[in-house]
Amino acid sequence: MSTNPSAVAESIIVHAKTLCEREDHLWDVIRKLSIPVANLEDARDQNRVDFGTDEMFRTLLFKGIRGISQNELAQRLGREPSLVKSFHLDITDLSDTPTQQELSYAHAQFSEDTQKSLNRTVAGIREVALDNDVLTEGLVPSVPDTEEESQSANEYKKEKAQKTLTLARKHVLPEFDTHRAAHKKYSDEVMLDMFASICANNGSAHSEAEYGWLTDDDLICDDSTFLRAIKKIATPEGSDGQLTFEDFADDDSMPEIDRIRDSVMTAFNAATENVVNSIRGDDPFDSRETVAAIDITHEQFHVWPWEDKEAGIAKPDYPKMVSGYKKDGEYKRGYKYATITLVGDHAPIVLGIEPVKENSAWEPDDSPSYSKADLVSRLLDRAEQFVDLDTVMFDRGFYVNRVYADVHERGLTYLSPVPTYEDDLAAIQNIQEHPTADAAVEHNVPVRIDGELHHEAEYLYAPSTSDDADGKYAVFVTNEDRVEPAEIRSIVNGYSRRWDIENQYKSIKSFMPKTSSTDYRLRLCNFALSTLIYNLWRLTDYLIKVALDEPIRSPPEITAKTFVRALGDFLREVG
Repeated sequence: MSTNPSAVAESIIVHAKTLCEREDHLWDVIRKLSIPVANLEDARDQNRVDFGTDEMFRTLLFKGIRGISQNELAQRLGREPSLVKSFHLDITDLSDTPTQQELSYAHAQFSEDTQKSLNRTVAGIREVALDNDVLTEGLVPSVPDTEEESQSANEYKKEKAQKTLTLARKHVLPEFDTHRAAHKKYSDEVMLDMFASICANNGSAHSEAEYGWLTDDDLICDDSTFLRAIKKIATPEGSDGQLTFEDFADDDSMPEIDRIRDSVMTAFNAATENVVNSIRGDDPFDSRETVAAIDITHEQFHVWPWEDKEAGIAKPDYPKMVSGYKKDGEYKRGYKYATITLVGDHAPIVLGIEPVKENSAWEPDDSPSYSKADLVSRLLDRAEQFVDLDTVMFDRGFYVNRVYADVHERGLTYLSPVPTYEDDLAAIQNIQEHPTADAAVEHNVPVRIDGELHHEAEYLYAPSTSDDADGKYAVFVTNEDRVEPAEIRSIVNGYSRRWDIENQYKSIKSFMPKTSSTDYRLRLCNFALSTLIYNLWRLTDYLIKVALDEPIRSPPEITAKTFVRALGDFLREVG
């Protein structure tokens, strides 16, 4: 058989083209490819290696097409069984997957012709995969240099938006499976089309169903069917009914609401990975500092929790996941969600969601709740599946030593404003009385866990523009190496890179369907799907700005409402 590199590559690409016409994911294409091993030259002793030529060629093929480093590929293999299966790696333990060194060695032992075959195959499959919407990355082509080939800004906006809509249809929203019977009257695509339409119109399941009834629209189901389908996404395996804290109570009284969360997050994580992959064309996460922000938002719940407040008697059936909070000086109640979001110079994609449960005034003192440290740990675990973080920013509500300890142990930098206490007020007064200084640093402040020194932090005192700051000064804490006074302003100004997370929450809430349901499956799924639509909108905006060389933090090129309306229409037209 021929060992000509072009001929070998062409034979694989032709098969890949056929596979791309019926497969939805790159890893499925690679898994089913016919690799002509007899035409590949590998200097390794096949009787002594753990992974043969076939397996390593498939693995390196994925690396090349995806444009990722050997280190990132090795890390992904160690946590993603689907990739291990796709590359025909015969192992039972993910700790036995190829290391970066093994990947590098295998590639080096391929002959020059085999390396040429690999490179040409990478380029060819990438092209046919993009043509068939199998690839979700590489969506940003370079802006043409010549005037004749250039497109107008509006054409670029349209192109990028349409590519994101295709991404949503093929690789993002389908991750949310309603687990209903195969003979169901309304497909999952119809349900997600309805969800997008509800978001676009700031409506509810009832209003959308009513519109479908008035217009005799066969692709709009009744509201009860829609709500059952959405709840099924968040229903743990083996359970069909509405799930409450009482259903999940265990011996230590901590509710296992995690099962609902995990059902929703499994879908959200898979969809988020596809979104993140779509902006890995030039691996932007490896080229500069990656910063994430963690915060909590509220979905207000207006029902009064007390049966008799003066007597201290709460309503027995009050939703357990509703917590109290204070906003604008007023005490309110609502469902809470914590998020971790890329900020700064990146597309502001939400990488993870966590339900928040806090002990509220109407509940017994021993009522279950999630600790801030546990929330942060899970959010960081999730975010680090997708990107290599450098810095994490918090608001002052996360001023907890265990939170900072976890971030420090991961080798990350944290930056957070802190509540101002008596000692801080004294330090601020000293700054004010100093003839020239307008900022100060307290070095090597101990951060203790259970009385033991964990690490040391820097406390930064800087002028504040906030009206509620004590003495017009703000206090920040960071584990960054020794900070000098001249560096304070730059570090504190960096806190603004949180990308105005409050606007993020406003956008997500503007998408969320209106509901009075207390079923937590519906509440959490509504928030997750609305967050995913927000991610798709931000992805579109990012792609447009990169293509047009516009600042990432400039105002959106397409409004959120326009995008979500287009999403609903697109799903309907092609779904």
